[in-house]
Amino acid sequence: MRKFRVVITHDLEYKGYVVDVPELPGCMSQGKTIDEALTNIKDAINGWLHVEKKRGRLRLPKAGEVFVGEVAV
Repeated sequence: MRKFRVVITHDLEYKGYVVDVPELPGCMSQGKTIDEALTNIKDAINGWLHVEKKRGRLRLPKAGEVFVGEVAV
């Protein structure tokens, strides 16, 4: 089992939570509650990994390669 960091953002327009997985480009999900969003992101991660493996492109970053930060403009 591998652990992935997730970024959870409350979305006022959606009235729920959006979850992003920085290590997996484009892997996102959402849910009306944090629990629902976390359940949904697990499915999204499994799907992302399945597709990348099927296409022969699965290359997971090594620990320490991913940085999470913020930028204000």
